[in-house]
Amino acid sequence: MRGRGNARSSLVQAVSLRPATWHPCLDMGHLHRPSSRTSHRNLPHVFLLFLFVGPFNCLASYSRATELLYSLNEGLPAGVLIGSLAEDLRLLPRASGRQNQQLLHPERTASEGNPPLSFSLASGGLSGQYVTLNNRSGELHTSAQEIDREALCLDGGGGAAWAGSTSIASSPSSDSCLLLLDVLVLPQEYFRFVKVKIAIRDINDNAPQFPISEISVWVPENSPVNTRLAIEHPAVDPDVGINGVQTYRLLDYHGMFTLDVEENENGERTPYLIVMGALDRETQDQYVSIIIAEDGGSPPLLGSATLTIGISDINDNCPLFIDSQINVTVYGNATVGTPVATVQAVDRDLGTNAQITYSYSQKVPQETKDLFHLDEITGVIRLSSKIGGSVLQTHKLTILANGPGCIPAVITALVSIIKVVFRPPEIVPRYIANEVDGVVYLKELEPVNTPIAFFTIRDPEGKYKIHCFLDGEGPFRLAPYKPYNNEYLLETTKPMDYEVQPFYEIAVVAWNSEGFHVKRIIKVQLLDDNDNAPVFLQPLIELTIEENNAPNAFLTKLYATDADSGEMGRVSYFLGPDAPSYFSLDSVTGILTVSTQLDREEKEKYRYTVRAVDCGTPPRESVATVALTVLDKNDNSPRFINKDFSFFVPENFPGYGEIGVISVTDADAGRNGWVALSVMNQSDIFVIDTGKGMLRAKDSLDREQQSSYTLWVEAVDGGEPALSSTTKITILLLDINDNPPLVLFPQSNMSYLLVLPSTLPGSPVTEVYAVDKDTGMNAVIAYSIIGRRGPRPESFRIDPKTGNITLEEALLQTDYGLHRLLVKVSDHGYPEPLHSTVMVNLFVNDTVSNESYIESLLRKEPEINIEEKEPQISIEPTHRKVESMSCMPTLVALSVISLGSITLVTGMGIYICLRKGKKRHREDDNLEVQIPLKGKIDLCMRERKPVDISNI
Repeated sequence: MRGRGNARSSLVQAVSLRPATWHPCLDMGHLHRPSSRTSHRNLPHVFLLFLFVGPFNCLASYSRATELLYSLNEGLPAGVLIGSLAEDLRLLPRASGRQNQQLLHPERTASEGNPPLSFSLASGGLSGQYVTLNNRSGELHTSAQEIDREALCLDGGGGAAWAGSTSIASSPSSDSCLLLLDVLVLPQEYFRFVKVKIAIRDINDNAPQFPISEISVWVPENSPVNTRLAIEHPAVDPDVGINGVQTYRLLDYHGMFTLDVEENENGERTPYLIVMGALDRETQDQYVSIIIAEDGGSPPLLGSATLTIGISDINDNCPLFIDSQINVTVYGNATVGTPVATVQAVDRDLGTNAQITYSYSQKVPQETKDLFHLDEITGVIRLSSKIGGSVLQTHKLTILANGPGCIPAVITALVSIIKVVFRPPEIVPRYIANEVDGVVYLKELEPVNTPIAFFTIRDPEGKYKIHCFLDGEGPFRLAPYKPYNNEYLLETTKPMDYEVQPFYEIAVVAWNSEGFHVKRIIKVQLLDDNDNAPVFLQPLIELTIEENNAPNAFLTKLYATDADSGEMGRVSYFLGPDAPSYFSLDSVTGILTVSTQLDREEKEKYRYTVRAVDCGTPPRESVATVALTVLDKNDNSPRFINKDFSFFVPENFPGYGEIGVISVTDADAGRNGWVALSVMNQSDIFVIDTGKGMLRAKDSLDREQQSSYTLWVEAVDGGEPALSSTTKITILLLDINDNPPLVLFPQSNMSYLLVLPSTLPGSPVTEVYAVDKDTGMNAVIAYSIIGRRGPRPESFRIDPKTGNITLEEALLQTDYGLHRLLVKVSDHGYPEPLHSTVMVNLFVNDTVSNESYIESLLRKEPEINIEEKEPQISIEPTHRKVESMSCMPTLVALSVISLGSITLVTGMGIYICLRKGKKRHREDDNLEVQIPLKGKIDLCMRERKPVDISNI
C-alpha cells in the first residue's frame, strides 16, 4: 500500500524570488521567507544563497522570473496542499503601501479600481494533469489523478531541465523525479513568470520481483571452498534508493552454500553463490532452496524464486569389482557360444566418465584367449571353440576393467573343465513310408495318423534308463508303441500341404539319466499335387500408355503364380473374349502388346479380361481384369472458335473493363489441354484473363490518340513441347464527345490586337480559331460572343462557322479604348455539347503608346454580363451596304494613302510590341500566354460544363 506523506514536509526553495515592489539592496532580510510550514533546516541554505547571489542582485536590475521547488510523496489523494504561490512569492502582509494591499486583498483593490491578482498555468500538459492551481489564491493541490513515480520517471531521462510549459523530468544520475510547471501571475503591472518544480519522493510501494520463477545454477563437484558463482536474473524493484533491492538471502543454505551481494558503479546489486563445503555429486547431485530479495523500505517488501543448484559430474571415480575372483565350471561337451561367466565392474560417475571396457591382461595365454571370448562392452565370457581332449583342465583368466583416466580394476576368473567319457544310447530306425537315402517321401494331403517309421532305442551300458522325444517342428508325433518297450512310432498329426511347407527336418533324441544323449535326423519330403489354381498378383491390372504409340507397343508382362510344382505349376496366358482384336498376349511369357496406334481423343479407356491356366490334370485357371488408360499426348494445337475477332468499344472504356471473350479449345486433356492466352503485340495496353479468355485494356482508351487497334493473340497449351496458334483481334473505338473545342488563336486571354479607327465596316479584324479532337457532330464547332465590355463592343460580330470577327459599324471618336469580347466555342456533341471560352481583346487607337496601361486594363477582372445565346451556324453574317459616292476616285486615293500610313504605323507598333514582349517574357513568364478564365474571371460558371483552355 502506498504511503501517505505530508505534501509540505520538505523545504520550499525560492530562487531569485524578487517581487516587483522589492529590491534586494533595500530589503536583504527578506531574500527568502518561506511560510511558517517550511522547515527551519533550510535557513543555512538561504544564507549561503544570499552570500552568493545578493551582491550581484544589488548591482543588477531586478528580474520578474522566479523558481520554486516543492516536494511530496507519490500516491497522495486528491486535494493535498502542495504549496501556496502567494505566500512563497512573499506576497505577505509585511509589504506596506497600496501595492501590497492590492497583492493581499485583490477583492478590495478591484473595487477601488485596481485589477485583482490571478494565477494560471502557462499551458496544459502532462504535469498539469496531476496538480490543480487555484487561480485566485495561488494554492497548488494534488488532483484526482494519483501520481505514480515509477510510471512517470523510471522510463524518462534527460535531466531536470525545463522542457516547455509543463513537463516531467528525471535525472539519470540521481533518483530525482520532477514535475515542471510554468505559472503566470497577472495583471501586467504585477506580472511574474514562475517556474515551479515539484520533486516526487519515492515510497516503498513495489516489492522486488525476479524475472523468472525458477533459477538454475550449475556447480562442478570439484569446486573449492569460497568459489563464487554469479546468480543470473537478479531481482528488480521499480522503487529507487533505499526502497530498491538491498540484499539477498537463501531460505535453506544446506550447510554448503552462502550468499554475497556485490554492487557495481551503477548501484546494481548482483547476488553471488559461495561454496562453503566440499561437494560430491555421487552423494547428492542437487540442492533446492528459495532465494529471497529484500528492499530497504519500512516495512521491507520481499520477492522470491526457486533456486536449483545442480552439481555437475567430474571423473573422480574409477571402475571397481565387487569380488576379486570367481570360479566357473565348464563341461567338456559344451557347445560353442555357451556363456561361461559374466564380470561386471561399477563406476559411480555419469555419462562418458562412467564408460567401462573389459579386456584380458597380457598374462593370459593366447590359447586361453582363443578358447574363451571376452565381450569388451558387456563383460560376458563365452566358449569360442570346441573343447578338445588336450585342453588344460584349469584356466586362469585375468580381466581388467578400464575407465577414462583410471587405473584398471582387476578380477580373476578360474575356469575348470570337466571331461566327459560315455557310450551314448543307440537309435535304430525301421521305415514304413517310402525312404531313399535317408529321405522319407509323403504325398501332400495324406490323412491324419499316417505312419512313417518305427524306432528302437537301446542302452549299450545296460544300466541307464533311456528317455526318447521328438525334436523339431512339424505335424509329427513320436509315441511309445505298446505293448513293446523301447519301441516308438513316428506318425503324422494333421494333413500336410506342399505349398505351405514342402520339406521337414526333425530329429529323434534319446538320452539317459546321466545326461548323455544321441540324435537321429529324419528328413521328410512332400510330393506335390495339382490342388492350386494360378493366381494373378493383382485381380485388377491397371495400365497406362501414351496415345500415338508405335505398333506392337509393349504394355506389361502378366505374371501369375501357381503354388504347385512341375508341370502343375507351369502357367499359360490367354486373352478373354471381350478383348479387342488389336491386343495380343504371348501365352508363354505373358507379354501384353497392342498392335495398332491408339488415339485418346477417339477412345480413352479399355477394359477386358485375361486368363492364367496351369498344365495340371485337370487344368486350373484364374481370371484378371486389364484396365488400360490412354494418356494424352500434346498432339492437338489450341483452336480458336473464329478465324479472327472484331470488337467495338466506346472510347474512355474503364481500365480492365471487359472488351470481349476470345474463345479457344484444345482437344487434349490435362496440362496438354490447358491453354494460356497472351497478347503478342500491344501487351503494354491490353491483357487477357486466361481463365475466362476475357480481353481487357489496362487503361482507358482514347479514340483521339488512336482510333483502332490490331492485336495478335497467341494461344499456347501446357504440353511439352507446347503447341500454339494465333488469331487476329481488331478493336474499333467508337467516338464519344469527351473533348471540348481547343482554342488555338488567340493564344492568351491577355493578348490584344490594335484596331485602327479608320478600319472600314465589314473588314475582318481578327479571328478565333479552335479545333476539336472528336469526330462527326462531336467535332462540328460553332462560335458566338456571350459577353461584351468596352466603349461600344457591339460594333464587332463573329461568324458562327468560321470564327472571323469583323467590324460592323464605323468607329467613332468615342469608341477609342479597350473592347473585350468573351467568345464561346461549342461543339455539337451528343448527348451534351462541350464548350470553351476565350477573351478577345481589341484596342481601338491610332497607335500603341502605353503598353503598361493596356496590360493593367487586361489584368483587371472585367464585369461582363454573359448573354445566354447559342450560336447559329446557319445564319449568314450580314454586312452594311456602303453607298457609293459620287466622288469615288478621290475616296479611293485617300483610302490608299490612309491604308499605307496605317500599315506603316501598324508594322512599327508590332515591331515595338514584339521587342517589349520578349523583354517582358523574361521578366514575367506568363504575361503573353493564354490564361484560363477559371482563375480570376469566373465567366463560365453559368455554363453546364466549363472547360479551361490551356496553352498550346
